[in-house]
Amino acid sequence: MEIRKLIPKKKQGLVVVITGNGKGKTSSAMGMALRATGHEMKTCIIQFMKGDIYSGEWDGVTRLDGLVELTATGKGFCGIEGNPYPHKEHRANAQAAVELVLEKIDSGRYDMIILDEINNALELKLIDYEQLETILKKRPPHLHMILTGRSADPRVIEQADTVSQVNEIKHAYRKGIEPQPGVDY
Repeated sequence: MEIRKLIPKKKQGLVVVITGNGKGKTSSAMGMALRATGHEMKTCIIQFMKGDIYSGEWDGVTRLDGLVELTATGKGFCGIEGNPYPHKEHRANAQAAVELVLEKIDSGRYDMIILDEINNALELKLIDYEQLETILKKRPPHLHMILTGRSADPRVIEQADTVSQVNEIKHAYRKGIEPQPGVDY
């Protein structure tokens, strides 16, 4: 059987929002990065809140032949029990992440940019809505932009081309099972 490749008549970048309280938002975005790699597309992932606890994708992307770049800019999840950093430090890191996103857009080197946990950063006031709006307006027409995190702002949902909501039905954590490598981080 011959496998054929679909080629759209018009290439158009999409804004995709992956939100909700269930597990799998980042995993879904990572799957999109993997899929883009299969098409020899260059992807940049900027993690807004992760950075204080190791996550497997950090080393995993290094195995994708240089087509995926990942930068963890955060200091963990702001306001979560056990996170020692004050809101001011989380905000400073998120502000630096916004500047990095704008630089990556300006570089013109990417086909896809994933803004991991940006919805949380917005909800926690680590970034302002106007900053996210600037990012979305600055996005060139060919660039896919993926926004993950719980509680996506309704204004962001309105602007998106595709929105998926991940709902929790059951989670091992609720049964006292600690997070597992390769599945949870």
